[in-house]
Amino acid sequence: MAADRLMLARALEFALVAHGEQTRKGTTVPYVSHLLQVSGLVLEWGGDLEQAAAALLHDVVEDTAVTIQEVVDAFGGGVGVIVAECTDTGADEAPGRKRPWLERKRAYVERLQAIGPRSALVIACDKLHNTSTLLVDLELHGLATLARFNAPAPKQLWYFRAVAAALRGRVPAGLHRELAAHAEKFAALTGAVEWREGQD
Repeated sequence: MAADRLMLARALEFALVAHGEQTRKGTTVPYVSHLLQVSGLVLEWGGDLEQAAAALLHDVVEDTAVTIQEVVDAFGGGVGVIVAECTDTGADEAPGRKRPWLERKRAYVERLQAIGPRSALVIACDKLHNTSTLLVDLELHGLATLARFNAPAPKQLWYFRAVAAALRGRVPAGLHRELAAHAEKFAALTGAVEWREGQD
């Protein structure tokens, strides 16, 4: 247990250095706020300290120059697997050099069908915090909030619902209910009709 607590502390330091001065999209909020919130949610929903450490690192490959191998070398294979399964970018991608949003999200939703329960919990907590903050901003600032995102509301609604569906039965029922409810609240606040394959 002491070793796990030490790993959690090291993961926070690692994330702080890797993410540097990054902020939450369209805000001045330090990015570490999101990482801390997700890690806390993981523990509150029954995760262990290794999963909490992975939660602190869940975006480090997707949004910084850190590689999965560096995560494995620093924190072990268990954390490495979770971080890899949280990541929606490929090995040939980097911040500022990613495939189009829809292409990445389609592939990610497909991969979610096969991830393990330890990763599923971290992913669900990540999406729960993302949608929580988005819903708060929509209530405070209205539809102007959507301008800072890479996809229009119909595609975001598709993604939120698809992720919730993929995680059903593999995360605590209460967590899944919250995730699904957030998708429907997003639909209500934006008036979005879900994007379907074949549409622009």
